[in-house]
Amino acid sequence: MAESASAPRVSLASVTPAIALGPLDGRYRSATAPLVDYLSEAALNRDRTHVEVEWLIHLTSNSVLPGTKPLSEQQQHQLREIVSSFDGNSVAELGEIEKRTVHDVKAVEYYIADRLAAIGIEDLKALVHFGCTSEDVNNLSYALGIKGAVENVWLPAAQDLVNRIAAMAEETRHVPMLSRTHGQPATPTTLGKELAVTVHRLSRQLRHIRNTEFLGKINGATGTYAAHYAAVPQADWQQVARSFVEGLGLTWNPLTTQIESHDWQAELYADMARFNRILHNFCTDVWSYISIGYFAQVPVEGATGSSTMPHKVNPIRFENAEANLEISNGLLDTLASTLVTSRWQRDLTDSSSQRNIGVAVGHSLLAISNVAKGLERLDVAESVLAADLDTNWEVLGEAIQMVMRAEAVAGTPGMENPYERLKDLTRGHRVDAARMQEFIAGLGLPTEAEARLQALTPGRYTGIADELVDHLK
Repeated sequence: MAESASAPRVSLASVTPAIALGPLDGRYRSATAPLVDYLSEAALNRDRTHVEVEWLIHLTSNSVLPGTKPLSEQQQHQLREIVSSFDGNSVAELGEIEKRTVHDVKAVEYYIADRLAAIGIEDLKALVHFGCTSEDVNNLSYALGIKGAVENVWLPAAQDLVNRIAAMAEETRHVPMLSRTHGQPATPTTLGKELAVTVHRLSRQLRHIRNTEFLGKINGATGTYAAHYAAVPQADWQQVARSFVEGLGLTWNPLTTQIESHDWQAELYADMARFNRILHNFCTDVWSYISIGYFAQVPVEGATGSSTMPHKVNPIRFENAEANLEISNGLLDTLASTLVTSRWQRDLTDSSSQRNIGVAVGHSLLAISNVAKGLERLDVAESVLAADLDTNWEVLGEAIQMVMRAEAVAGTPGMENPYERLKDLTRGHRVDAARMQEFIAGLGLPTEAEARLQALTPGRYTGIADELVDHLK
């Protein structure tokens, strides 16, 4: 008797090393691994440690509290080594501390305090996390992690992709291509000009993202500095807070509740989502051009396109990119709408939400990698583009009509009803070169205007499309 399908199986949850539940940490790890240094839970704890250490140094360096004095350079260096040496053992130790505290930020506080004796400043334990609520540390840590991920990982990858598309636009600026408005043959363009449109759109979004303000605050439990002034009333706590936040490379937010309001995050995610949507549009266009033969895909040696149809080379990179962009935007849109709302002075909806920032950015980064790899395997099929143009002479109807209109304004007789005459000739009909040239010859145009139209072909009717690529420079 066959073994039951419900027979016990080995639990994969117990396999070592641990098997990732999500694809970003499993199948697609190689594409998204750089984000781990900025947007993982371990990176968040390292940034929390960084913020706590720098706050201790800031308070002592400025002698904010009576009885404190600046630390020596050696002591500051040793404190900062707690951050620079943060590794897997640190992650494990923090995990053990958190089992006792059942509080992640408090675990970081204890982690740092336990190291002060070795530096010779055990008497400063009370200054670790001084005046802070957890969100003072968290908002700054998230801001640092997001800033690092965007500036050091996502933006360089996105810019590199845009540069690749721009290079393609330059290479194909003179390659004529039939346009399709509403899916129907329309006034020709060049492939390079169409690629340049995408580059221009994506580049605008990158400029917005580069101009992101990464805000931060460190003003206590409800943003009033109440505990600060209760403890040290003579200090200028707003200046202390501002100089600290700006010293971290962030923009100081002077007015908050317990949380930094996260509006800057919503703005950033909206810009990133818009970049994603434009890139998604590019993917669907390229996919469509592949389907009609404008692009040929270069097969990968040894790769399988279809499990049953060996002739196929599927546009999988662009399809995968579409899916990843959609997943990314689903998360980015949710984060942008969720993070700007907090009940009264604080609720914890942002806590779970922000832990998915890495997933949102990760799927966008993966999509960028998908598209880059897809572009590497594309060849422009110029012969297919030329043949398509040559079977659509009716697109010259627009040019003929406009020449007739111009001649009518100039007083040339016989130029009446140009639209209607071209409509009768071209609408619903295929028109070849001979029929079009015959039609032009019978219009009674001045010699120069007729010669200009007779010299026109669909492949030459591209206006200044090639020159428009110069706007990318």
